This record gives sequence, structure tokens and C-alpha cells, in this order.
Amino acid sequence: MSEPRLKAGIQGAPGPLKVNLENLSFTVDQGIGHRATLGLIVLATDQTIEHEMAALAGIDGVAVYNARIMNDPAITPETLQAMEARIPETAALFPVGFGFDVIGYGCTSASLVIGEDGVKSAVRQAHPDVAVTNPVTAARAALDAVGVRRVALLTPYVAEINHGLRARFEQLGLSIPVMGSFNEGDDLVANRISEASIRDAILKVGASDLCDGVFISCTGLRVAALVEDTEKALGKPVTSSNHALAWHMLRLGGIAEPLFGRGALFQCAL
Repeated sequence: MSEPRLKAGIQGAPGPLKVNLENLSFTVDQGIGHRATLGLIVLATDQTIEHEMAALAGIDGVAVYNARIMNDPAITPETLQAMEARIPETAALFPVGFGFDVIGYGCTSASLVIGEDGVKSAVRQAHPDVAVTNPVTAARAALDAVGVRRVALLTPYVAEINHGLRARFEQLGLSIPVMGSFNEGDDLVANRISEASIRDAILKVGASDLCDGVFISCTGLRVAALVEDTEKALGKPVTSSNHALAWHMLRLGGIAEPLFGRGALFQCAL
């Protein structure tokens, strides 16, 4: 014989309530982000940036909230440009009542295609008064802060994106005499490139006497844990999209003190 089926809903009256403490007294404080509240727009395909942001910006008094933006895993100028129209609605997912100090858009190549001003304008449709940054703006500020003028650029991208990226960075005032790439067009694959492979590539491109430091482009590459080790090996500053973005967001948010264990950049002021 089959078991009797339970009727939906709660059966019978509740038992007598012994203690009912309503209207308990409480106090309020300034919340998690009492020093800075940061919003991060993350690509739907990104498997790395949230993890690295937590490691780099995870300090007492700083809150970081994330919102994901739809993107195509295939990295082309057209798919990158298509994200511009989606930024305002994604930024609107951050509640105005949280009092955001900074909102960062987490895509390096799209920031170059859309333009830094385009990213800022799109975010400010939802948050008119917030400070806005992205990995391109952050990288330029970071490389200036550590005194790097000649940059070795490492990317996971295909040639079309690489040479457009280099040309645009040089238009913005950087000198890039050295470049290396994993030549991977699928963002989902690029996010799984091993830290060992990335470390070897940093040391290879950074060894050239033609560069003063290394910038690793792409929020999907896992670099944060490699920065101090590779800086010691090269004797040169190393930063990346996530590394520079975390530093820039903290500095824009008013977190000015040196932060140790994160490489030379985090000892620098904005």
C-alpha cells in the first residue's frame, strides 16, 4: 500500500507561544562599507575578478558589491562594443541608497573599444555623482604611480584585439615595445589559463631590457597572487587589469594607506 500523501499547507493550529519578544531594542552602525562602498560590474563569463577583488580590496570597512553584465564569450570588437548599451541597466542594479563611492566596469578590452568616457557616461546614467573607473583608466594611473614608462603587455587575446589594444594604449600615452599573447579567442577558456602559465609568460615578456614593467590585460587572468613573486624575480613593477582596478577603486574611494602583500602598486598613492 502506498504512503498517504500529505496535504499542502500547515495542518492544525500552532502550539501555544511561550515567549514573544517583539520590539527588541537595537542600535545601528555605519554598516560594512563604513569606509568605502564599491560596486563592480562583472562580465557574465568572468570567473576571476570577484575572487581577486576580494583578496585585494577585502579590508575592514570596505564593501564590494557585484553585478553581472551579459557578454558574448567570443571576444571581437563588435561583441565588446555591444556591451555599452547594457552598462546603464547593469549599473542600475546597484541600489542608490547604498551610497556607492566608486563603480568599476570590469572589462579591459571593452573599455578601450567603448572608450573611457563612454563607460563613465553609461554608468552615470544610473549613478550621476559616483566616481567611475575601468581597467584602462586604472592601468594608466597605476603605471604612472609606479613610474613605468615602457610597458611589456601580456594578453590572452587574438591578434586583432592585441594590436588594437596596443595602438589604443599608445594613443593614450603609453609606450609598448614588448607584447606577448596566449592567442585565445574564447573568454571561457582564457579564464582557465593556469597561474603557472601566466607566471612563465610574465617572466618571459618582462625579461626584455626594452620594458620597465609589465601590464597583464584581461580581468579573467589570475595574476593577483603572482604580483609580488614576479616583481622580485624581474626587479620591475607588475600589475594587471584586476590588480590596477582594485587599487584605483580603493584610492578613489578614499582608502589612502599602503596595503602590504599586494605588490609595489599598493604602496603608492593616487
